[in-house]
Amino acid sequence: MFDHLGFAVADFARSRAFYAAALAPLGMTVQREGEGWAAFGTEQAMPLWIGATGVAGRPPGHIHFAFSAQTRAAVRTFHAAAVAAGGADNGGPGLRPHYHPDYYAAFVLDPDGHNVEAVCRADGAEDQT
Repeated sequence: MFDHLGFAVADFARSRAFYAAALAPLGMTVQREGEGWAAFGTEQAMPLWIGATGVAGRPPGHIHFAFSAQTRAAVRTFHAAAVAAGGADNGGPGLRPHYHPDYYAAFVLDPDGHNVEAVCRADGAEDQT
């Protein structure tokens, strides 16, 4: 678990729009923002901060990070929203039993090539209804 993660992006407006769309299915929205930066999360926590190069530091490098999803349906919605917002599919929604028997995840590449994941570790009972 992390408190927050922050990194530089090449095109702030494009990345802000991408994360706003991709994270909405996970219950995360822009909570704070300023000139060239934005913090995404909930009223209780803001785990993701992005900023324009110069505001957030050095130019972007490729990283991987995963967000928790409450349901497998939220993972699927995250993936669809992220791809619709300009992300590139990097592994569609599905079980990854080589990580854990109930590891249900989806991966997308954001506008800067960062590997963004949503993962649900629940048993998938909600998918049976």
